[in-house]
Amino acid sequence: MAEQKQVQSKTTMILISFFLGGLGIHRLMMGYSNWWLMLITAGGCGIWALVDFIRIITGSMKMADGRDLV
Repeated sequence: MAEQKQVQSKTTMILISFFLGGLGIHRLMMGYSNWWLMLITAGGCGIWALVDFIRIITGSMKMADGRDLV
């Protein structure tokens, strides 16, 4: 059975997404282990980082296992 990631603080994830979103660090911390590579290599010219930032602020982005950010 896979170990669950600790639920991250929404405020922490907003800050990490804003400052390090282009590197995909926020996705890695949320348990999305494959997404960070796409963000680092292609990044969509920052579009994916911006979309994730907005999704975290609005509460529509969840941890990889489906749990809400706290």
